[in-house]
Amino acid sequence: MTRSTLPLIAAFGAVIGAGAVWSYGRYAAPGGADQARIERVVHDYVLAHPEIIPQAMQTLQDRQSGELVAANRDAITTPFGSAWAGNPKGDVTLVEYFDYNCGYCRASLPLIADLLKRDPKLRIVYRDLPILSDQSRVAARASLAAAQQGKFQGFHDALYAAGPVSEASIQGAAAKAGVQLAGTDTGAVDAEIARNMQTAAKLGMNGTPSWVVGDRILSGALPIEEIEKAIAAARGA
Repeated sequence: MTRSTLPLIAAFGAVIGAGAVWSYGRYAAPGGADQARIERVVHDYVLAHPEIIPQAMQTLQDRQSGELVAANRDAITTPFGSAWAGNPKGDVTLVEYFDYNCGYCRASLPLIADLLKRDPKLRIVYRDLPILSDQSRVAARASLAAAQQGKFQGFHDALYAAGPVSEASIQGAAAKAGVQLAGTDTGAVDAEIARNMQTAAKLGMNGTPSWVVGDRILSGALPIEEIEKAIAAARGA
């Protein structure tokens, strides 16, 4: 064992108990016999209980994610216009970063609908993250124009229902939802897209759908049970 094992003591201290942390703080002289004994205890415990490694890594990741979310809370949870659903005074907000060209995002529509039916205290916030194609950005601009006009959900559902994104499907969804695309405040729309891109980069998101619930960041098309578990954790259950 070498001094490179010292970070392990900090990483696994919370898992293996306060005793090891207390001992390390008491015997601080580097390279001494006490340090070697502590390192051996940590080493042997980790080998005997390898399951603590992913647990410790998840704890560290959640802690770091929580700090990032807290630093960007307003940009994450404040909806753009009507780009939200559920209880406006919900005790937990679930944020979805999505792209209209994302098949996994389309597949998540029933999940979101089920969550809203099953949880009357939940608020959903939708954030356009057009990263898959140039057409995704065109669709995001139309989506945000709908949000400005208080017609986001109708446009959102209609565009996903129309299949692959195209100029025709965007125009058709806008017509179905009663959205006027001409005269859109493009400055505010483009600023929102840029803000979403910047926030997603800060949060380490590299695909869609990505989710924020409470202080946690989740990725991909997830089973409803996993999202409900995160919602319960955000409530402190």
